[in-house]
Amino acid sequence: MKNSRKRKISKKKVFILILIIILLLAIGGLCVWKFVLNKDGSPKGKKITAKLEEKVDVVDLESKTRPLAISINNTPVAIKVQEGLNKAFLIYEIPTEGSTARLIAVFKTDEDVKVGTIRSARHNMIDFSFESDAIFVAFGWSHYAKDDLQSKKVINYIQGMVGEGGMWRDNPEDLDSEHTVYLQTDKVKNYAKDSKGYSLESNPSDTIVLKYNVIDVDLSDKEGAMVANHVSIDYGSVTNDFDYNPDTGMYTRIVNDRITVDHNTKEPFTTKNIIVQKIKYNRADDGYYWNLHTVDSGDGYYITNGYAIPIKWSKSDRKAKTKFTTLDGEELEVSDGRTYIEVQVTSRDTTIE
Repeated sequence: MKNSRKRKISKKKVFILILIIILLLAIGGLCVWKFVLNKDGSPKGKKITAKLEEKVDVVDLESKTRPLAISINNTPVAIKVQEGLNKAFLIYEIPTEGSTARLIAVFKTDEDVKVGTIRSARHNMIDFSFESDAIFVAFGWSHYAKDDLQSKKVINYIQGMVGEGGMWRDNPEDLDSEHTVYLQTDKVKNYAKDSKGYSLESNPSDTIVLKYNVIDVDLSDKEGAMVANHVSIDYGSVTNDFDYNPDTGMYTRIVNDRITVDHNTKEPFTTKNIIVQKIKYNRADDGYYWNLHTVDSGDGYYITNGYAIPIKWSKSDRKAKTKFTTLDGEELEVSDGRTYIEVQVTSRDTTIE
C-alpha cells in the first residue's frame, strides 16, 4: 500500500512539474511576441529597415542605363502632336529666342519609346543635358549649338538632321515640315553605340539630378508654404498652366488654355513635381539667340501635392548639376514622380494660387 501511494504521489509531482513547464513556455512565448516580434511575426525594427529599402518608382536610381536628353518641339501649333512625354522622368522647359520655349525630355528607361516631335538644338540645352550625363539628341541646331557639338564636341550627341539616329517624318495634322520629326529611343541608342561608339552606361549617381523621397512630400508646414492648386508660368508665346487633381495627386499640363495630351495615347500630360527656376539672360553676340545664365544662382519655387514653397538654386559650372535647396539651405527633396523644371526668365511672372 505504501509503495502504491508513493507512486501516485510521484506521478502527481511529475504532472504538476509538466504543467509548470508548459506555463513558463507560454509566458515566454507571449513575451517574445509582445517585445521581440511585430504582429506579422517579423522581428522588431524590421519594418523600419523595409521602409529604407523601398525604391523610387519614377526612375531606377541603381540603373546604369545612360539617359537620352531629347529636344522637343514646343511651338504652340505643334504641341498637339507631342508624344512620349509621360515616359520621361524629367522634363526641362527652357525659354528660347522670340519668347518661345522648348522642352528637353530626359529618358532613363530600357523601354522603347516613340518621342516627338524633335526640334533643333540650342547651346543652353547642353548645359541641362550635362546634369544627367545624357546623350543629347536633336534635329537641327543653332550655329552656337553646332559649334559646341560638331566642332568642340563638348558632349555626346545624335543629330537627326544629318541622318543620325533613324529619325523619320510623320504628319498626321498637316503641319509644316519642321513639326514632323519623330524617333524611337531604341534606334537612337543602337546608333549611338554602333555608329558613334558612345557608352550606353553611366554611373547611376551621375544620371540623377534630384533627391527623391519615396513618401509623398508634404509642404503644408514648410517655411513660406502656399496653396498651389493652380500654377501659371508665362513664357511669352506660351503660358503653361498646371492644375492639381487631389484624387490622383498629379498636375495636368495646360498650354494656352488647352489640356495637353499625347497624340498617340490621348492621355493628358501630367507631373508630380514642378520646379520653377527663375533665371537671367542676355542676347548672344548675333543679337538673336539667348544666353541663359545657367552658371549662376537664383530663386524659384517647388510645387507638389497642392502646395508650393520658395526655394534657391545654384550651379557652379557648365557641367555641374544644379543644386536646389530650401530657404534654410537644406537640399530639396521631391516626391516620387515625374518632374517638370520650368526655367523662366526673371522678367516674366509665375502665379500660384
